[in-house]
Amino acid sequence: MAYPYRAYGLTLSCNTPVPALRQEHTYLERYDIVVTLGPETDWVREARRLPSRVEHPTSGGVERDNSPFTLTSYGAGEFFELAYGHETHFFVDRAAERIWGTCLLPLNHDDVVTYLLGPVMGFALRRRSVLALHASAVCIGGQALALCGESQAGKSTTAAALALRGIPVLCEDITPLIEQHGRFQVEPGYPRVCLWPDAVEKLFGAQDALPRLTPSWDKFFLPLDGRNAKFEERRRVVCAVYFLAPRVPEADAPRIEEVGAREALLNLIQNTYMNWLLDRNQRGAEFDAVSRLVTQVPMRRIVPHADPGRIGELCDLILADAGCLPADCNSTSMISKR
Repeated sequence: MAYPYRAYGLTLSCNTPVPALRQEHTYLERYDIVVTLGPETDWVREARRLPSRVEHPTSGGVERDNSPFTLTSYGAGEFFELAYGHETHFFVDRAAERIWGTCLLPLNHDDVVTYLLGPVMGFALRRRSVLALHASAVCIGGQALALCGESQAGKSTTAAALALRGIPVLCEDITPLIEQHGRFQVEPGYPRVCLWPDAVEKLFGAQDALPRLTPSWDKFFLPLDGRNAKFEERRRVVCAVYFLAPRVPEADAPRIEEVGAREALLNLIQNTYMNWLLDRNQRGAEFDAVSRLVTQVPMRRIVPHADPGRIGELCDLILADAGCLPADCNSTSMISKR
């Protein structure tokens, strides 16, 4: 039996239920990606027989994090294996139309799904030449605002804090952008915001206030099921990008600052998802796309206060700032000077 889902603007047919995903209510003759979780499939066994090469980490390369991630290509880039430590493995074909994943004990199905919905789908988006930001996105006034930054910058925490104020969330951590009719739009991800324990305690007063992603992960999730927080299911036009700066103890923080076009361009290039995957032609195309985005929408820097208890003030600033955004998202005019 196949289970139909939709995520990141793509239709998925899965061989097992994935409760974290948004169900597609119409069965299709063809899906964008066929996902198989569990025992190894024939096409994966065939792929393993091809010559292989480790693509990441590269020899002598500098890692941006300490995650034990290895990317191996098979054949002339016909297949890719994504390995997270020794416990969780995925195979993705060249066109990202097939994904297979499995794990070893003591990990379970929930662990595989956690990787699938995050970095594996991010990899699939890049293989499909989709521009994706390392960002969360929320919907204010029917328009998408991207919260961009590196790991642990506060993207998910800020999105969750806004969600608890009734602001629908589009994406968490990975924000795919589709350019149509000269405008960039955010495709909805899936209806969860993943949070570390300190963020849960900051927002709810206790670390165990939310369900765990999986028993083996020290991470939790805020369901975007309409009870305490909402998920935005429709594609929305991007009207602003906010870059999360490091937290500071300064008296005038939290604050929002304008960002010049050149700085914004560099920040966006640095925060495109898995940008090390791209070849020269893909990098050129991505640079052109990001350059168009910078000319279309306002760019801001968010400077949070070091005191986590002041996240409410930060949300107030974002909502007030968004209220002044130009009605036409193609405008390059800046909102109130600060």
